[in-house]
Amino acid sequence: MDVLALIDKLDDLVHNARAVPLTDQVRIDREAVYELLDQMRSTIPEEIKQARWIVKERQEMLAEAKREADRIVTEAKEKAERQASQQEVVALAEKQAAGLLDDARLREREVRLGAEDYADEVLGTLEVNLEKFTAAVRRGRERLQGKSEDAGAGLIADDASSTDY
Repeated sequence: MDVLALIDKLDDLVHNARAVPLTDQVRIDREAVYELLDQMRSTIPEEIKQARWIVKERQEMLAEAKREADRIVTEAKEKAERQASQQEVVALAEKQAAGLLDDARLREREVRLGAEDYADEVLGTLEVNLEKFTAAVRRGRERLQGKSEDAGAGLIADDASSTDY
C-alpha cells in the first residue's frame, strides 16, 4: 500500500476517534495505530528499493549510451582507415567520424539528462511522501501527548477540589 494512503488512514483514525465525555481527549484504538505504523514501516523500504532500482537503471542507461558512443566512434575510425588511400576520402571520413561522435555525445547527454530528471522526480516524490509521513506521525504524537497532559491536569484539579481543609 502507498505511504500516503496509510498516512490518510492514520489521520482519519485520529480525526474520527471517539471523544471522551467532558474533555478534549479522544479514544484511539492503540492496535489500529500500531498496525498502521507497521504497514508504514514495511512500505517505506519498498519505496526506497524502487528509488535504488531507478538509480541502477539510470546507470545502466548511461553505460549503454557510452557503449553505443564507443561503438560508433570505433566504426567511424575503421571506416576512415579503409578510405585512407586518398586524401579527400580521408578528410571526408574524419568529418563524418566527428559528426558521428558529436551525435553520439549529444545522444548520450540527452539520455543521461533524461535519466537524471526521472531519478530526481522519483526521489523528490519519495521525499515528499516521507515528509508527509513524518508530519502525520508528529501530529498524532502531539495529539496524544496533548491529551495525556490534559488528563493529568484534570486529575490534579479533581484532587485539589476534593480535599477538605
